[in-house]
Amino acid sequence: MKQMPYTRKEYISRIPQLRVSKFKLGKAEGFEAVFRLMVKKPALITQEALEAARVAANKILETELGEPNYVLRLIPYPHIVLREHKMLTMAGADRLSKGMKKAYGKPTTLAAKIEAGKPIMEVFSSLGSENTVKKSLKTASSKIPVETFIEKEVLRGESSVDEGESE
Repeated sequence: MKQMPYTRKEYISRIPQLRVSKFKLGKAEGFEAVFRLMVKKPALITQEALEAARVAANKILETELGEPNYVLRLIPYPHIVLREHKMLTMAGADRLSKGMKKAYGKPTTLAAKIEAGKPIMEVFSSLGSENTVKKSLKTASSKIPVETFIEKEVLRGESSVDEGESE
């Protein structure tokens, strides 16, 4: 009989604190296009990776475009508690700690489950700033531990929908 993992949070003594500070950055509305950083394969992405990607993308967008010219939105919410069964790693640790067979582990961090083809973040901006937005999303994709690609959708202006570059 295969055992299912516990997912109920009342069994976990201490849930790690959320480290993503903001999920939406920028102030304006009424943009021409939206650029999305999409995932190629399903994955668990830790909150630290999401925060690093958000900071990297926002830094480029803020310096090159200015805050009123874009809206950056981080889409997945990390709610899955990851646990780790810590072992001793010093010399002679094999005699001291063999570990338990089905150890529950201590909560270490939170993660978000992302399905294939779903977006991680999206940037609303004008079509004139397409190169800067793609550059920021490409930088953010280097912080994510799964293959990604950039998708462009025109909201108003041009009438076509463009599939973007592969990472």
